[in-house]
Amino acid sequence: MIKALIVEDEPLARDELCYLLKRSNKIEIMGECDCLETALQLIDDLEIDVIFLDIELGEENGMSLAERLKQKGNTPEIVFATAYDEYALQAFNVNALDYLLKPFEEERINQTIIKLVKMRERKSNKEQEKKLTKSPIHKNKLAISTNEKIKIIDIDNIIYISAQNGKTLLVTDEEELTVTFTLSQLEQKLINSPIMKVHRSYLVNKEKICEIEPWFNSTYLLCMNNGEKVPLSRNFTKEIKQLFGF
Repeated sequence: MIKALIVEDEPLARDELCYLLKRSNKIEIMGECDCLETALQLIDDLEIDVIFLDIELGEENGMSLAERLKQKGNTPEIVFATAYDEYALQAFNVNALDYLLKPFEEERINQTIIKLVKMRERKSNKEQEKKLTKSPIHKNKLAISTNEKIKIIDIDNIIYISAQNGKTLLVTDEEELTVTFTLSQLEQKLINSPIMKVHRSYLVNKEKICEIEPWFNSTYLLCMNNGEKVPLSRNFTKEIKQLFGF
């Protein structure tokens, strides 16, 4: 659930927004308030993912809260919910995720929620990748992120890794996995292992190569022990020839 704080000084508007957000079943309302001082206190006290923030709050201006949060960094996302469209440029300058106009429409609210879900997924994936990138190879093991899980695999069981259609596919003796690392990231993590680059889109385990077939224009195909064939680029032919002595 995405945890939200609503900062709105009009009770009817606050109730309407709260109702529409809850209908999505993706938002948990952690708190409601009508002034900046209380909002700041709630942000410090609660775990908040997003603030739905009105701009005209009596004598106060919600934009000042957004600016303060921007300076602090690592703060909740901000979605302005206001009756005034003239603050849209300022909202952009404080990195607001979205800008909702009153009266609220459920379809428009749902579009904002979709943005929040995607933003949360991107942050989660980046955090996982940072953790895994910093993790050294330990005892011939590799930690990879796949299907929102961290999987530990034996490097010796890798047959090949490929980059296809914007995805990275890792093939082992037992399974095929779509992983979040790029091919270049995995190449760096697998230095000093049996895994080597043979093509701009392929890494292979040299211990899993069982045959080498001539192809066209003086190139070759590497026949892997699972029956699949991997193209060998001219740029890496010399290394393979030296490795196998042909």
